[in-house]
Amino acid sequence: MRGDSYSNGVLYARAVARAGGVVTTVAPFVEHVAKAADLVAASDGVLIQGGGDIDPQRYGESRRSDTVYGIVPEHDDFEFAIVGEAVRQNKPLLAICRGLQVLNVALGGTLHQDVGDVLVDRESHWNTYHPISLDAPSRVARAMKTEAPTRSHSFHHQALNSIAAGLRVVGRAPDGIVEAVEHDSCRWIVGVQWHPEDDAASDSEQQGLFDGFVAACR
Repeated sequence: MRGDSYSNGVLYARAVARAGGVVTTVAPFVEHVAKAADLVAASDGVLIQGGGDIDPQRYGESRRSDTVYGIVPEHDDFEFAIVGEAVRQNKPLLAICRGLQVLNVALGGTLHQDVGDVLVDRESHWNTYHPISLDAPSRVARAMKTEAPTRSHSFHHQALNSIAAGLRVVGRAPDGIVEAVEHDSCRWIVGVQWHPEDDAASDSEQQGLFDGFVAACR
C-alpha cells in the first residue's frame, strides 16, 4: 500500500454479515466531521468499534496515567460527531469497548483513565474472560437471550466513571466495572465494554448482540 492506512476489524464485519447486514467503513478524517449528519442519515445504523484511548481533555481532565495510549484527535473528532448524530437522529448504535467510552464521553460522562485507579488488580480486565450480570429487561439481555453471559472477552484498561445523562447502566462485571449501558429514550443505542465480536462466530449469546443490532436497523 502507499501511505498510511486506516482499518475496520474484520470480526465486527463478519458478525454483522452473519446477522444479515453489510458494513461500510468511513475514514475518521477531519474533513468528514462536517458531513456526520449526512453520513448517519445515509446509514441504517452505526457501529463504533474498539481502539485507542480518548483524549482525557474531552472529559475535563489532564492526562494523569502513563497507561493512556493511542490518542488520535481526528479519530475522537469524527466518532464524537457520528455518535452525536446517531443520538439526534435516533439511529441504532452498537458501541463496543472504546465505542462505549466514546458514547459516554460524547454525551457528557467521564472515564477512569486506568482501572488501577479503582481496582487492586489493574490487569484484571486486560485480555481475559469474565462473567457479566445484565438487567433482565435490557436490550442487551434480550438480544443475548441471557442475563448472565459467562464468557465475555475483556480487553480494556479504562472504564466508565460518571455516567452521561440519558444513559443507564444495564450490566456490570463482578468487580463492579460498568460493562453495558443503554440510552433511555433512543430506540436502540447500546454500548458494551467487552468484545462480543471475538467469539460471535462460535457463541450464540455474543452473536446475539449483532443480530439485535441489525434487526433494529431494518
